[in-house]
Amino acid sequence: MEKDARPSWDNPTQFVLACVSYAVGLGNVWRFPYLCQSHGGGGFLIPYLLMLVLEGVPLFYLELAIGQKMRSGSIRAWSNISPYLGGLGLASVVTSLYLCLYYNIINAWSFWYLFHSFQSVLPWSVCPINSNRTGPIEECEKASSTQYFFYRETLNISPTIEENGGIHMGQALCFVLAWLITYLFVVRGVKSTGKVVYFTATFPYVVLVIYLIRGITLHGAANGIKYMFTPKMEELANISTWINAATQIFFSLGLGFGSLVAFASYNQYNNNFERQAIIVSFINSGTSIFASIVTFAIYGFKATVNYENCLERTRVLLMNTFDLAEDSISMDNVFDWIEKLNATHPLQFAQIADKYDDCNLESELDTAVEGTGLAFIVYSEAIKNMPLSQLWSVLYFIMLLLLGMGSMLGNVTAIITPLRDFKMLSHMSNELFNGLVCLFCMLLGLGFTTPPGNYWFTMFNDYGATFSLLFIVLIEVITVSYIYGIRRFEKDIEDMIGHRPNWYWKTMWVVVSPVLLIALFIFYIINYTMGGTPTYQAWDKELGKSVVTEYPVFGQVFIGLLLVSSVSCVPLTALYVFCRKRKHGSRRKPELVSMVSA
Repeated sequence: MEKDARPSWDNPTQFVLACVSYAVGLGNVWRFPYLCQSHGGGGFLIPYLLMLVLEGVPLFYLELAIGQKMRSGSIRAWSNISPYLGGLGLASVVTSLYLCLYYNIINAWSFWYLFHSFQSVLPWSVCPINSNRTGPIEECEKASSTQYFFYRETLNISPTIEENGGIHMGQALCFVLAWLITYLFVVRGVKSTGKVVYFTATFPYVVLVIYLIRGITLHGAANGIKYMFTPKMEELANISTWINAATQIFFSLGLGFGSLVAFASYNQYNNNFERQAIIVSFINSGTSIFASIVTFAIYGFKATVNYENCLERTRVLLMNTFDLAEDSISMDNVFDWIEKLNATHPLQFAQIADKYDDCNLESELDTAVEGTGLAFIVYSEAIKNMPLSQLWSVLYFIMLLLLGMGSMLGNVTAIITPLRDFKMLSHMSNELFNGLVCLFCMLLGLGFTTPPGNYWFTMFNDYGATFSLLFIVLIEVITVSYIYGIRRFEKDIEDMIGHRPNWYWKTMWVVVSPVLLIALFIFYIINYTMGGTPTYQAWDKELGKSVVTEYPVFGQVFIGLLLVSSVSCVPLTALYVFCRKRKHGSRRKPELVSMVSA
């Protein structure tokens, strides 16, 4: 293969920014803060950073080495190592395809919220009036204005996954817009992507810094930041804390999708990817921690506002019930008055006991929310209470868009690059081929804009990638360390960067990372098989909240297909290669191709 025949990044900075733009995504903003909140605040940083060193950086390094040496996408790269391993690259493509189908719907929601931010009153800050104009719509009154806007106005969600409906036209247009911009980002392959990443990789940090400055000046922000950095060390004894730290590192870096292999394949042959692997990995984790500080400042503000509103409602209730003077009760002495009135007027107090809320700031801070609930409901609720709320809303949803679009660059590249390596597709122009891939994903993804679309989104998000990525990366590291051979891999790296990897890298690849991945893989299987019937959160408009609901039979079958479809590419491809060789009368065992010779 000609080393210079392949397009390449204009400079190493473009490659680093592409990796940062891909790796630093929505999970850094809406998943990591949730894990910190759920697993002991600052104490979670201990297993998280440990897993970064033991698992994240070594596997990131390994995928970059494979891509840069082979200078091809995931399918050809693993096929060149062994014909039997072509299915490993195919499994990565299938997994990335699943991700592409549903990931852009998040960007569509961000567009929807962004467009609605240019109003004098944010539409999720108040409940709409009912048709009789006698009060708020009942569903909104039972839930909240932010929940109503997300579930009813944005999603127009159905009660269950079984109830179908037409496409939400507003969402569909936002979805098409998201795919149109994605296409423009990748239209000329690495040449256009290399220009875009200067913006998608850097501007979110500008917004985060602005939000940090604004966040720490908000009333009650200190409560949230203090909560984050107060470690609950007992959580370190919880096995799920370590498992969640490992899986967060694994998915946050984007391992196993084939995106890193694809990006690295456009590097110059002697590019120092070792240094870049370390830089990108720590930028990614540093961003998670930085975003968490911003998020917990917002959490503190929201929790403090809710807590003080609760105290105010209790204060008004006590004054009205016991006919007290206006200035007799303040928010500072509400609890003293509750204790006093309960002791002096027990019967009268008992009558209102079920009418006042138990106001507790710690409980407000303990309420953990992740995913779309954090990004589109909790943040929206906090933003509506800020001065100049429209400005902060626009900035926030632009940031979400850039994080999502940056990740989409890697997701689409993971599909395009391996397919372009096939001779029958290599003659098509970039504009046509990339457009066809984007159009295909967009048409299949329109189903996520229907009323039950959010339930299908949840299904793909929960089951479309986790199992297959663990399997893919486990096979990758075992192949390199034990089948291809760590010594040959060392020589390949030396051929590229001028020196062999030190003892740390080799220990991680040969022992530590495989053991961790096997443990995660086993835990996932046990957790899935012992967890009973898979469930999802269905929106009940009568109650104004989500309720746990079991997937119907067709949903469970589809989950099984999601779990098996990508993983089965590995054994099926190996079986195909074996049968083809037998058919052609070749009894010679296929050799592993040295990446140096490749």
